[in-house]
Amino acid sequence: MAAALLIIDMQRGLYDGPQKPFERERVLHTINQLIRRARTANAPILVARHTGPAGSPIEAGSSLWQLWGGLEVDESRDYLFNKTRPSCFLGTDLAQKLAQTRISELVIVGMKTQFCVDTTCRVAVELGFSVVLPQDGHTCMVTPALTAMAIIDHHNETLAGVFVKRMSAAEVSFMQPVPKM
Repeated sequence: MAAALLIIDMQRGLYDGPQKPFERERVLHTINQLIRRARTANAPILVARHTGPAGSPIEAGSSLWQLWGGLEVDESRDYLFNKTRPSCFLGTDLAQKLAQTRISELVIVGMKTQFCVDTTCRVAVELGFSVVLPQDGHTCMVTPALTAMAIIDHHNETLAGVFVKRMSAAEVSFMQPVPKM
């Protein structure tokens, strides 16, 4: 099973906006560790940027739309794409790109847990992909109704089993299993 790392919305406007993501430094460190492991295994790295309409703070090309500087993405070799919806699939060529490269499993990380991470996990499964969700590789902000930790815990529990294989980032491997003879 060929796996790829999908990083969602790790952009300046979300990561470093007025409301800071929960445990943002730890999550960034975790994602960068996964990037390094994916590179070592020659696994594809796909990076989604949420793009707002013209005039919005996160319109294409704006400062807040850019990827967070501490993210170890290499724009010359990683596949960056723009999305305008919570799903990384709707209105993008992500599914076609994955089919072309024969990717059948996605390791999904990034922001925001209750919106783009959740939606992309569910849609990926509907499209026939296997999904790994590192329980410590996604984050969000506090809301008036729930703490960020409650949102993250809820989604880790809700998505596990039916939609994703939940594990810690340290358990994620991009290495191909050796076929049995």
